[in-house]
Amino acid sequence: MSLLLIAKNRDFTSLKEAIQELDPNVDVEVWPRVDKKERVNFAVCWNHPEKVLGNYPNLRAVSSLGAGVNHLLDDESLPNDIPISRLITDSLQSQMGDYVLNAITNYRLHTYRYFDQKRTGEWKPHGNISKTSTPIGIMGLGEMGLHVATLLSQQGYKVNGWSRSKKELNGVSTFAGNDELDAFLNETKVLVNLLPLTEETDGILDLDLFKKLIKPGYLINVGRGSHLVEEDLIYSFDMDYLEGACLDVFEEEPLPKNHTFWNRPQIMVTPHVAAITPAKEAAKVIVENYKRAMSGMELMFEVDREKGY
Repeated sequence: MSLLLIAKNRDFTSLKEAIQELDPNVDVEVWPRVDKKERVNFAVCWNHPEKVLGNYPNLRAVSSLGAGVNHLLDDESLPNDIPISRLITDSLQSQMGDYVLNAITNYRLHTYRYFDQKRTGEWKPHGNISKTSTPIGIMGLGEMGLHVATLLSQQGYKVNGWSRSKKELNGVSTFAGNDELDAFLNETKVLVNLLPLTEETDGILDLDLFKKLIKPGYLINVGRGSHLVEEDLIYSFDMDYLEGACLDVFEEEPLPKNHTFWNRPQIMVTPHVAAITPAKEAAKVIVENYKRAMSGMELMFEVDREKGY
């Protein structure tokens, strides 16, 4: 029996060491060097090569190396009866909260404008945007979204949350389903996307949605690149529906050097770093789920295939 780590262009040295430090009896292999494919029972993947999972006949379960699982759900070589899990840790939630809070603070205090002004030697103050005039909307109230919403509420922001099903959260006004989406957007100035990527949410960040925000709105996308219709974002700047955006995820990563986002001063680009999985924390969840899979037990953070998260 073996546990296989699969990703393109990723160094798994620290993760492999952390797994074997927790349990020396776990045989860890790193793709593409697999001695015997029939020994692989559990795979941990991140943006793995297409159809590679179909090569392992005795696979019992797979895990994403992060919170996103669309790369696994879209893999047609993965049998429907193989359970899928996400990787969620306290550190991931904390990092995401820090990233979003920092992005909102930079927006309110015009940090990016001052960076640009320093490069040109321009002395021009801008009035800070108050917390009271910055209602925040969190799209997606899963583990990450709930943490971020709670953190922002504790920081004194008016926070709204929207999800597929109704959630209750102290200090946060919650909305649910398509019937309440417009009401949620109409009360939101800064929109934070933390939705899972599903057929229903693919392309949800579009022109029609941006029009319904308190104008001009601000977008923070830390969900998936496919949530965003890129052309609509640019058009929303030109029409003053949005005044800026902080983007950490993109349809194509790395973002091509000739992409229009690089030349837009309204857009802050970060290279998918909002929440990076620490090896030792990841190893604890991976080893636990490996043992559960070997025992036929339900996985931690198991995904509902029909819902897509």
